Amino acid sequence: MQQKLVENIKSWGIELGFQQVGITDTNLTVAEEHLQIWLENRFHGELDYMARHGLKRSRPELLHPNTKSIISVRMDYLPESHEKMKRNVTSKTSAYISRYALGRDYHKLMRQRLQKLADKIQAEIGKFGYRAFVDSAPVLEKAIAEKAGLGWIGKHSNLINRKAGSWFFLGEIYTDLDLPNDKPTTKHCGECVACLTVCPTQAIVAPYQVDARRCVSYLTIELHGAIPEDLRPLIGNRIYGCDDCQLICPWNRFSNLTNEPDFHPRHRLNTLELLDVFAWTETDFLTKTEGSAIRRIGYERWLRNIAVALGNAPKNETILSALNARLTIDSELVREHIHWAITSNPPH
Repeated sequence: MQQKLVENIKSWGIELGFQQVGITDTNLTVAEEHLQIWLENRFHGELDYMARHGLKRSRPELLHPNTKSIISVRMDYLPESHEKMKRNVTSKTSAYISRYALGRDYHKLMRQRLQKLADKIQAEIGKFGYRAFVDSAPVLEKAIAEKAGLGWIGKHSNLINRKAGSWFFLGEIYTDLDLPNDKPTTKHCGECVACLTVCPTQAIVAPYQVDARRCVSYLTIELHGAIPEDLRPLIGNRIYGCDDCQLICPWNRFSNLTNEPDFHPRHRLNTLELLDVFAWTETDFLTKTEGSAIRRIGYERWLRNIAVALGNAPKNETILSALNARLTIDSELVREHIHWAITSNPPH
């Protein structure tokens, strides 16, 4: 009976646009130990929410009482070829945005699909206890997905699937159903350390250990204040997130382009020049990031990030003129980064 239900859940998940569905229990003891060490090392920086919820993150039944099984799903989002991404990130005058953020905000899309999956389960078996999550609560989604057989956590701390690489989102349904578990996969990073080597800020301080305080994604998205000066030259043209560790990963040669139209680039966000986005007004920013994950950093941090990227671009009169014109902005944070950009000596 339960095995048939699991087969149906996986079939329904694929019908709803997920590429894979797995099921696991709530025992995250190993992940809890790893999390505690990471927090003790202060690798979370200003990500206070990582420590705020006590053990709810690693003990699902504390977050959602009576949770017995977790349904874990993945949805591929890769919008374009690796060649196009590499051209974009190596062009010093182009604006690079992490590819997960080019289209519609995945949180809403995936949560709606998970709700539809829960509705299908309910129509089949009657009312049951559940709660759906998409990167929206204290959930160790990668550890859960690893236990559910969706892949293994690589040395860069992202989940890797042998047949699909790592360009995918994760979501979960915590449920009071006692379902048969899938078997975890084995790790297949071997001796490879490409992700550690390529990281522009050397944020992967050891295999499976990322110091968020150095990570470009943290610096450009999560950090509210000034970006440390010693890290600014290393950020290059990355104005929202970073994909370097995924671009270099050999397993991503197996990744497929997404068939989900909502994940395709909007407003040419994958081909914009730094000077173009630096000229956006706040209204432009709000309009062109509507429905996007980018909007949550706000206009001030958006300009802060672009100022750093312009500081890393080859200096010319056009760039210097654009930077100087922005010095009248009513933001001390942005002005400070513009001053740095004007006086910086970009790496060659």
